[in-house]
Order: sequence, then structure tokens, then C-alpha cells
Amino acid sequence: MADRDARGGIYGGTHTGQQGGGGGRPVGEQVKGMIHDKGPTASQALTVATLFPLGGLLLVLSGLALAASVVGLAVATPVFLIFSPVLVPAALLIGMAVTGFLTSGALGLGGLSSLTCLANTARQAFQRTPDYVEEARRRMAEAAAHAGHKTAQAGHAIQSRAQEAAGGGAGAGGGRASS
Repeated sequence: MADRDARGGIYGGTHTGQQGGGGGRPVGEQVKGMIHDKGPTASQALTVATLFPLGGLLLVLSGLALAASVVGLAVATPVFLIFSPVLVPAALLIGMAVTGFLTSGALGLGGLSSLTCLANTARQAFQRTPDYVEEARRRMAEAAAHAGHKTAQAGHAIQSRAQEAAGGGAGAGGGRASS
């Protein structure tokens, strides 16, 4: 009882609708701060308005289908008991045939999807090849340009040394200049 008076009531607030931890804001503003400012868009509201009744209708139809199945099973049980020597082997045969067809279809679909995946991988590999060829072609052109530049620099260096040697060695070499 003493702690109720110290906190200002049962819920820790004052009688004016303010709470102690709210920084002096009314409770309504505190609740608005917890709720998102943006509501649903028109398309979201239309989607919910369309799908909610559709979901309810499908749920009702599934309940009716379950009820009809239970009633049909209750009516057909005596017939199954009377004809069981014929129906059980027939049901097993039909079940095995359906299982075989479903297995065949599933394996065929798996094989087809594997071949499709392989074809897509091969197609992507062939589409990437020109990119690699273009990259290699560009690198070769850069290397050739760089080699040509280095060759030109080396040729100029050799020519300048030859001219220096020809100019400085003309008196000692008897006046012959090599070209």
C-alpha cells in the first residue's frame, strides 16, 4: 500500500492521464509512438479485402468435402466388407499402377530438369567465351603496343649510341661511318 502512494497510484501514473516514465506525454501520444505512422496502402487493403473472403470460402468448401468423405465412407463400409475379396486385390493393383505412373513422371521430370540445367550451363559458358576472347585480344593488343614502344625506345637508344660512337670515333676510325 505504501508503494502505491509513492508511485502515484496503482499503474504508476497520475490522475491526469500521464505516466511517470513517459516524459510528461499523454498516454495516447505514447501509444501512437508505438504504432507505425504509415498505414496499409490501397493495394494491400484491396488484396486483404479480396483474399479474406476467398480464404473463408475455401475453408468452408474443405469442411464440406471432409464431411462428404466421412459420410461416403460410412455408407460404403458395408459394401467394402462384402466385396473385400475382390476389392482389396483390385485396390492394391490400382495403387501400385498409380505409384508406378507417379514415379515414372517424377523421374522423367527430374531428368528433364537436369538436362535443362545442363543446357543452361552450357549456353552460359558459350555466351561467356566471347568475353574471354575479347579480354585476351585486348591484353594481346596492349602487350603488342607495349612491346612496340619498348622496341622503339631501344632502337632510339641504339641509334643515339651509334651516332655518338660514329661522331666521336670518326677521327680514329679513318673517317668511315657505319650505317
